[in-house]
Amino acid sequence: MRRLFLTLTTAFALAFSANAQTEQGKLFLGGSVGYNYNKVNGSDHSSQGFNITPNIGYFVSDNFAIGTGIGYAYSQSYNSNDLKVQQGAFTVSPFARAYKGNEMFKFFGQLSVPMSWGNEKIDGTKTSTNAHYGVQLSPGVAFFPHKNVGIELGVRGLYYGNNRVENESTGNKVISNSFGLASDFFAPQLGVQFYF
Repeated sequence: MRRLFLTLTTAFALAFSANAQTEQGKLFLGGSVGYNYNKVNGSDHSSQGFNITPNIGYFVSDNFAIGTGIGYAYSQSYNSNDLKVQQGAFTVSPFARAYKGNEMFKFFGQLSVPMSWGNEKIDGTKTSTNAHYGVQLSPGVAFFPHKNVGIELGVRGLYYGNNRVENESTGNKVISNSFGLASDFFAPQLGVQFYF
């Protein structure tokens, strides 16, 4: 009887603490950091880039959160004339996310509105400004090894993007639109979130 009581108490405590991650009033913090470097053999130049986007979310109801990510992305490469090309952009991505699942694994769907504003410089001279506005619906799964930690695996999903590039010297604008479904399971997005 004593074992049964201890087992039931432990199971109840684990179930309650695990469900508490996505209940109304809770916060989560996380984000993404990336760096890449590329050098071709026989070339004097390399290309590199990095990005950092912390995010914060708040559960407005059980299993439903809203939040935003704010960050910066930078890349440096060389064009065909051996001139250094630098691109930098500030990013903002408000989102809404819904969870469904059990104590350890929860599937989620995230609707986000990624936006960025930046410029391009060639050999230190600003050549263009750019802006990107989009909408993205991304599926994923979260694994909770601890009540305050979620490890997420997701794919880009369905997306639409509008890019605007304005040439600094001529004032000409180029606007392009993109739409697609990117579900490359060989290149998933991996993230870690902390729940409070």
